[in-house]
Amino acid sequence: MSGRWKRRAALLAVLTLIAALMYVLWPRPEPVRVTAYFPRTVGIYPGSDVRVLGVRIGEVKGITPEGGRVRVELEYDADRKVPADAQAAIINSSVVSDRYVQLLPVYRGGGPVLRTGDEIPESRTAVPVELDRVFDSLHTTAEALGPKGANKDGALSRLLGVSADNLDGQGKNLNQTVEDLSAAVTTLSDGRTDLFGTIRNLQVFTAALAADDRSVRSFNSSLAKVAGQLAGEREDLAAALKNLGTALGDVSAFVKRNKNSLTSNVEGLSKVTKVLVTQRAALQELLEVAPTGLSNLNNAYNPSSGTLDTRNNADQAQDPASLLCSILRTTGEKTDCRDLRDLFASLPEVPQGPAVTGTVDRTLGGILGASA
Repeated sequence: MSGRWKRRAALLAVLTLIAALMYVLWPRPEPVRVTAYFPRTVGIYPGSDVRVLGVRIGEVKGITPEGGRVRVELEYDADRKVPADAQAAIINSSVVSDRYVQLLPVYRGGGPVLRTGDEIPESRTAVPVELDRVFDSLHTTAEALGPKGANKDGALSRLLGVSADNLDGQGKNLNQTVEDLSAAVTTLSDGRTDLFGTIRNLQVFTAALAADDRSVRSFNSSLAKVAGQLAGEREDLAAALKNLGTALGDVSAFVKRNKNSLTSNVEGLSKVTKVLVTQRAALQELLEVAPTGLSNLNNAYNPSSGTLDTRNNADQAQDPASLLCSILRTTGEKTDCRDLRDLFASLPEVPQGPAVTGTVDRTLGGILGASA
């Protein structure tokens, strides 16, 4: 029994050793190394944390001064993704604690990420304000406003005194002014989209006017002349408008008195227009043929006898298909003249010379049986 446990323990030890070796020797992805440029790096050293949302993902590997800026090498785990347009900021969580480099914003997926060799330029980095710089600024301000600066001749003291006298007892009015200003700013902020759109449209409009300045000046000149003409004729214009009002009153009374007749006429006109629309093809043909017909009628009129003289030579070779087609069309029937032409074309030709028995004369005289 003890031998079996020993074998199990030895097997377990071998498996543990194999797992440890695999963990150590198994190839892992190389960490991501990027470069960030800062104006200064107070409190940052090799080994300082690189964090996202305060969580450590890597460390600072190197810091190298380069003239007016500092080159900082950052390294973090390959399984951590940072947006390609990320920013870098030096953060101090408290006055005495070490500082770290914060990468932001958080990667939300669906976009490019930082790769090894990428750089974060100085325009996308930020550093905290140092306490000594704040003290220096306060000291410089105090000296500028002190007895050796702006208040050398007592100007600052007089300004403060006059301001105190002017504001004395005006607290309520000042408070109301601030509230009104806040309401105005809030209104402008709520309508900033419409306001900016209006400004853009005004800019486009004024640009168009400026580009066509000559036409605008001509239009203004013409408008001024029209206004002057109307001003000179204002009495006649007033009389015309007065007469127009009277005429409109008469028209209104006429329409009221003849309402039934107007209704009947409009209905009749509607019927006539419907007929015209229905027969628009016939009207078009009439308008095309009427001038020729009237010209022929004028030529056929004999003024000496007061008669219409015509001559129809039935023996002449004519096109009977076109004649029959035109006659059928006058009846309102839809006729395909091509069928008639094909029918007459199928008849045999008239022989040249003396008439031969059994032949068919395709002339109009032959069809109608006219004697030669």
